[in-house]
Amino acid sequence: MSADPFQQPAAPPRGQAAPPPEAAAGPVAADSHDVIKVRGARENNLRDVSLDIPKRRLTVFTGVSGSGKSSLVFGTIAAESQRLINETYSAFVQGFMPSLGRPDVDALHNLSAAIVVDQERMGANSRSTVGTVTDAYTMLRIVYSRLGTPHIGTSSAFSFNSPEGACQDCEGMGQVSRVDIDQLVDRELSLNEGAITVPGFGVGTWYWQVMANSGLFDNDMKLKDYPAELWEDFLHKPATKIKAGANTLTYEGLVTKVNRVYLSKDRETMQTTLRAFVDRAVVFAACPACRGTRLSAAALSSTINGVNIAECSAMQISDLAEFVRGLDAPSVAPMLGALRDLLGSLVEIGLGYLSLDRPSGTLSGGESQRVKMVRHLGSSLTDVTYVFDEPTTGLHPHDIQRMNDLLLRLRDKGNTVLVVEHKPEVVAIADHVVDLGPGAGTSGGEICYAGDVAGLRASGTRTGRHLAHRAALRETVRTPRGHLSITGAATHNLRNVDVDIPVGVLTVVTGVAGSGKSSLIHGALPGRDGVVVADQSAIRGSRRSNPATYTGLLDPIRKAFAKANGVKPALFSANSAGACANCNGIGLVYTDLAMMAGVASVCEECEGKRFTPEVLTYTLDGKDISEVLEMPVAEAHKFFRTGQAQAILGRLMDVGLGYVRLGQPLTTLSGGERQRLKLAIHMAEKAATYVLDEPTTGLHLADVDQLLALLDRLVDAGNTVIVIEHHQAVMAHADWLIDMGPGAGHDGGQVVFTGTPAELVARGDTLTARHLREYVTGTAPATGR
Repeated sequence: MSADPFQQPAAPPRGQAAPPPEAAAGPVAADSHDVIKVRGARENNLRDVSLDIPKRRLTVFTGVSGSGKSSLVFGTIAAESQRLINETYSAFVQGFMPSLGRPDVDALHNLSAAIVVDQERMGANSRSTVGTVTDAYTMLRIVYSRLGTPHIGTSSAFSFNSPEGACQDCEGMGQVSRVDIDQLVDRELSLNEGAITVPGFGVGTWYWQVMANSGLFDNDMKLKDYPAELWEDFLHKPATKIKAGANTLTYEGLVTKVNRVYLSKDRETMQTTLRAFVDRAVVFAACPACRGTRLSAAALSSTINGVNIAECSAMQISDLAEFVRGLDAPSVAPMLGALRDLLGSLVEIGLGYLSLDRPSGTLSGGESQRVKMVRHLGSSLTDVTYVFDEPTTGLHPHDIQRMNDLLLRLRDKGNTVLVVEHKPEVVAIADHVVDLGPGAGTSGGEICYAGDVAGLRASGTRTGRHLAHRAALRETVRTPRGHLSITGAATHNLRNVDVDIPVGVLTVVTGVAGSGKSSLIHGALPGRDGVVVADQSAIRGSRRSNPATYTGLLDPIRKAFAKANGVKPALFSANSAGACANCNGIGLVYTDLAMMAGVASVCEECEGKRFTPEVLTYTLDGKDISEVLEMPVAEAHKFFRTGQAQAILGRLMDVGLGYVRLGQPLTTLSGGERQRLKLAIHMAEKAATYVLDEPTTGLHLADVDQLLALLDRLVDAGNTVIVIEHHQAVMAHADWLIDMGPGAGHDGGQVVFTGTPAELVARGDTLTARHLREYVTGTAPATGR
């Protein structure tokens, strides 16, 4: 993740693009309309980038994390295309559309309509499923409303999101929840002895004092001795005003308060300890009335060939495709044809192991991206620009060839395909490659190479040098200190899996997509004492959020400024007393143009520095607060040599974010950067076990060695590290491998190998074994680094 400059003998002069190469799919036409012309792009860290990108070709953008790939592809090309499309609508219609600002670029020519297929996870709405987001369930409802017997009504009678079709007991959720009282209290103790075990309710806290001083309870009586009426008041009494001496308190039962204070909040915004408590305290169970199907009794009574719609939704999609192919009804032939094509596309794209009733919020970023791809595979549109963000994320090496075939199919239909990617297998099929760098952040933002793949290999750029690089198997593996046992795991497709995970070593869990890796680890380990999970869930925050605020770094920085200048710390917060009054500490002024797209401009009062002139007169070692927040992490690490600030910055350096500015909006960070930011925060917690979910996401080939070194440091410090990963370099570096499979969906869900990487290479016969053997022996093209 280093950002050191290096020589690029084959790179074009700065500001100029290499001429389009002879592409794999044929020569790039000389007509100027056959290239997308980018001139003077300066979005984020781009340095007046100018280049030509061949149209109707597959172009792959490479470079280290933070080099400017996403800024060029998503922030400039795709953003301007979508903005121009929005401008074709009337001002009235634009008023209902997202406001898109113009990218910082001099000129963009020959753009076509851009469709972005990114890795943003689907909304976690509990009513959203794979079937609803793909429209497959909608089609299935129409089929059942025509062919189902007995006939019960229109398609809405089969919808769990409509009053007509939803189970009345669970209102179409499929689950009922209750609070486990024994996770809130220890009945063997009294209030004075700390009977309430909810975080924030310890003896002496405010919440405890309200209950203890309410006068309702004998604070020395053990909870198990409470009479029934008192026990009910203790748990469920609604908010009630109570006189306590000279004070009036608002008392409410423990369950009532916990529901209001904790359980009504978004789980993702909670601290780790509180989230673990909520996961323990709230027990979800399938609705007994509908048996978890979400549907009314009438909907469940209607069948086709003896199968009801809930049973269809629960089928693996590959099996459902077979079922639908067996239906022959001229009255709904067009709908059946469309449904067959859609289900076939889901199977073809490698998602046949899912089911239509799978909640969309449980899909990984890679699965979400592939679900979105399905909409475009059968499209009749041509000459469209498709933009992909690491489409191989979450794919086993065995599955990557299938993804490559899909990308090539989109290109061969006459579309322009732009892909941000690190995997050598995808780079190898490119017609054109654009390599950005040479480093990250302020050290990046330039075109290091533009041309064909053969030229990239000979270019001497960091990407070119690493295309054929492979990691070796670990010479000696660590000895475990014990084991974490998982018994009877049956989440999703797991088949009552029993497995021991060694303690004190680096364990990699692998297997094809859908084999059960995430179900095994995320279903069994989170919530255990000492387990910290750094997964791919999105970081929540406003446009004011940045690495300094998110990591807690701003607090010691503010205190240092306050101590050095003899003023209060609040002055050095752009969200508090020190904020520029004109822009409210944002640095930008947003002008609402009613039905036209709004405009964001740099605040004229503070010139984008976010603070009042008075605050900027206070300095720390010659730097004002605005200058400190503009520092990259690496520079700030040298600036703050001691204390909490130095410790936080050190962790950010460890995860390879040295190029990120302290005040950089979180919205500008890539998915890989956001995940590593979360890892840096978790490293501050006293954990014994780290669970990482595809930590190589967004990492350049050259950066993986630093990730492996970080994993080694975590293990050598006495921790257990468990990594869910497909990257062969990480597999080769592991002390222990757990391979899931043998296939996906109901063809997976089993442990097919446990042992060292060397043992897997020597005697394994799984798909992972084959690909890892090819990788370490060099008998096939590099497939991971």
